[in-house]
Amino acid sequence: MKLITAIVREFQLERVHEALVNAGITRITVGRVSGHGVQKREEIYRGKRVLPNLSPGMRIEIAVNDEFVETAISAIVSGARSTNTVKGEIGDGKIFISPLDDCIRIRTGERGGIAI
Repeated sequence: MKLITAIVREFQLERVHEALVNAGITRITVGRVSGHGVQKREEIYRGKRVLPNLSPGMRIEIAVNDEFVETAISAIVSGARSTNTVKGEIGDGKIFISPLDDCIRIRTGERGGIAI
């Protein structure tokens, strides 16, 4: 089992969600986050150029069995990648994959892959 965490731009969330549903992955958790990577976005505030410290984004967490890892990754990439270029743009997001030791469904007490 794996825990897939993706950070994407706010406006890409709907496309990513649609791609995941089309791939058969319907159980996700979503939350608002702020952060920054290598992208720099200048803004003008009261006539001065400023670099905002943090950019808004969306965090998507998905617990999957091992056979669905590549399916989930492909869906996230296809939904989150900017369509302007073949390789996307700086700031499209990141995907992190972590081992998931156990999963417990509180309602039934089921454990492991069946609980996902």
